[in-house]
Amino acid sequence: MKKLLLLSALLCGHVAHAQKLTATERKIVASVQQNMPKNEKLLEQVVNINSGTLNVQGVREVGTVFQKEFEALGFKTEWVAMPASMQRAGHLVAQRKGTKGKRLFLIGHLDTVFELDMPAGKFTRLTDSTATGQGVNDMKGGNVVMLAALQALQAQGLLKNASITAYFTGDEERGGTGPEARADFIARARQAEIGLGFETATNLHTVATARRGASTWQLNTYGKAAHSSGIFRPDVGDGAIFEAARILNAFRETLSKEQFLTFNPGLLVGGSEVVYDAARARGQVVGKTNIIAPTATVSGDLRFLTEVQKETARTAMRAIVAQSLPQTRAEITFTDGIPGMAPTAGNQRLAALADQCSHDLGLGPVAAGDPGARGAGDISYVAQYLDCLDGLGVSGKGAHAAGETINLKEFPKLVERAALMIYRLTK
Repeated sequence: MKKLLLLSALLCGHVAHAQKLTATERKIVASVQQNMPKNEKLLEQVVNINSGTLNVQGVREVGTVFQKEFEALGFKTEWVAMPASMQRAGHLVAQRKGTKGKRLFLIGHLDTVFELDMPAGKFTRLTDSTATGQGVNDMKGGNVVMLAALQALQAQGLLKNASITAYFTGDEERGGTGPEARADFIARARQAEIGLGFETATNLHTVATARRGASTWQLNTYGKAAHSSGIFRPDVGDGAIFEAARILNAFRETLSKEQFLTFNPGLLVGGSEVVYDAARARGQVVGKTNIIAPTATVSGDLRFLTEVQKETARTAMRAIVAQSLPQTRAEITFTDGIPGMAPTAGNQRLAALADQCSHDLGLGPVAAGDPGARGAGDISYVAQYLDCLDGLGVSGKGAHAAGETINLKEFPKLVERAALMIYRLTK
């Protein structure tokens, strides 16, 4: 009897939520469910194509698969080429122009971190609710969520007057250098009103209203080469390696407690002779234990939530670098990368829309996640120009590592939510 009462309560709750959907919205949900087997096959197809950023042919091959799917939905597609010297595949753009509702800019990327020489498996079902494969959640699954949502709307004739640009970059994981890499991306985004990113969802109940930015820094320290027996003497000094250690430890002591700010020295070389190749992230060094090192190089990253936080941190780091140990000197340079996506009122309104759609679908609440838990992403390049929401892709675990998974149980639910959001924004 108790089991019957519980089942009745659950069914009543589902019906109550379903009644919050209009007849058109219920048809959208039905279309999503009908198309899921086909779209899971599509996901398997693109996952089984290696598209590491530097595998230009593979990135283009994945893009061509999506290009055909978007053209079938009536989108006009084109490839935005990058300079040959950049050695990147370029970007796929699919566009429909209309006059109804908000102008949307939907963001995905075709590349993965898995290059041809890295271990990464094909699409493989592990259980009824889990599958693995290279880029299955970051972010080939997210690309399919976007496409599947639009397919459900097209099936009901709801894209006729919508203004939507779907933009798939080819080098999100290892961005090409120079302003050309994102110039077209930014220009097209500025013509829209709302940006929706389909990067990995933390889970069914979390979206991203903010993301940290990422930049790099390089520290060079110099000391006086001499016999090790004279180290710390006033005329010899402390050497380049101790100066690098002083600076790194001062960074840690001064800045490590600040919320959302992180800085990581990822490579350090020091000795009598140092050759550092920044492009290849490699260093060669020669040194002896009885020689005080005259030079050291450290390279690292700096992650931050806002531009103000980034600049404040850089000012503090420069001040620390300027306080040299005896007979040493140091210099630090900073290189901008992906900007931060600050949490704005407009972004929060989009999170509220996701929450409402989720409730109306009977899926439970949705809230903004911790920005510190997410890395940098393409959406941050345009977040200063329009309201943005990210984390609308598939859920899963282990992104950027062999064994990366997708939660197949949540996959259709996330497509339903995305379709409902796009419909309500464009109707």
